[in-house]
Amino acid sequence: MPHAEIKYSDDLEIDPYRILTRIEEIILDHDANAGACKGRAYPAGVSHHSHILIDVTMLYKPYRNREFRTKLLAALEVGTKALIPTPCAYSLALRFSDEFYVTDDHHGI
Repeated sequence: MPHAEIKYSDDLEIDPYRILTRIEEIILDHDANAGACKGRAYPAGVSHHSHILIDVTMLYKPYRNREFRTKLLAALEVGTKALIPTPCAYSLALRFSDEFYVTDDHHGI
């Protein structure tokens, strides 16, 4: 399960749910087995300059090699920028967790 987090200055006129949905679509276009992308958005009420930081994290798998990462990063950039109508500083990180990361469903105690 990939994760996506959006941190942004709250003066931006964006639809974070739409951006998170688009991120999930792009990931699945590149890796149909990736699963649902858990997403969160955090508007910053106090900020210095208009900005957005998008952080996408996935588990490392051998087929998610340099070529895969390069193509996915480019697609994420194009796809998310298309949903940000307001000029701002833009940052995008594509990260991969190593084997010391646990992801699972928790069903309660």
